[in-house]
Amino acid sequence: MQTGLYVSLSSQLALDRRLTTLADNVANSTTVGFRATEVKFNQVVSDQKVADVAFVSQGNEYISTRAGGMTETGGTLDFAIKGDAWFQVETPSGPTLTRDGRFTLTEAGELVTLNGYAVLDAGGGPIQLDGANGPIALSADGQLNQNGQPVAALGLFSADLSGGFTRAGNSGLITTIPPEPVVDRLDAGVVQGYVEESNVNAIGEMTQLIQVTRAFESIASLLRDSEESMNEAVRTLGGSR
Repeated sequence: MQTGLYVSLSSQLALDRRLTTLADNVANSTTVGFRATEVKFNQVVSDQKVADVAFVSQGNEYISTRAGGMTETGGTLDFAIKGDAWFQVETPSGPTLTRDGRFTLTEAGELVTLNGYAVLDAGGGPIQLDGANGPIALSADGQLNQNGQPVAALGLFSADLSGGFTRAGNSGLITTIPPEPVVDRLDAGVVQGYVEESNVNAIGEMTQLIQVTRAFESIASLLRDSEESMNEAVRTLGGSR
């Protein structure tokens, strides 16, 4: 009976973690550039002398690599990445990766996010432009041009999430392993006048949320019944009646 309780508790911990990620995904289903969080669970077999007992691991989180849909905005400083790459911006928490390419230009000519964070080039430096120097045009490789002349370049970075990551804001990621600039890759580029929407399938996530919630409640009910049976056994064997 005790073993059954431990297995049920391990399942509840796993389900609780999945509920958290699903709820976050649903909440960000309309967040520009958001990548959904998925969880991979493994079976853990305990070392028992009598029998092997399988528990559920707490799970390893990873980021979905599915591309979100492209929405045309026509904005000169709206950019969307095509392929497996990220923009990098400077935040109070440090350099942060994002797929949200809604940028703007400050009076000083610094390219920043809607939150005012500096957008970085491939070398990790802030991008500086002259708003009075003519329209800004983008090349597919991220080069920014004015009057037909290159003036700056958007930094594109590859993210190695195998070492772990933390969320920063709604769509940002801070990786344990430092990201590397994307160089000479034909499978990664940028388009102007578009933004990438969240890659969350809201209907699918809501369906999973309902299923996981029901599973959590079912196990909670099983635990209550097991606890009542154990208390009844203790009272009976203890001669309390």
